[in-house]
Amino acid sequence: MAPGSSTSKRGFASMDSDRQREIASKGGKSVPAEKRSFSQDRELASEAGRKGGQASGNTRGNQE
Repeated sequence: MAPGSSTSKRGFASMDSDRQREIASKGGKSVPAEKRSFSQDRELASEAGRKGGQASGNTRGNQE
């Protein structure tokens, strides 16, 4: 960054929105559907979600 400059020309956030959209769209296409286990097995996805909730400490609603 140049002295006195307040913005960076680096990183995802500094890219124009079309370029961000192009890169972000690749994330959902990187693995074929048949290899995504949650897309094939709803019960597996449900179990993983339950485990995630338990691992987070289930702190929502328990705060006074």
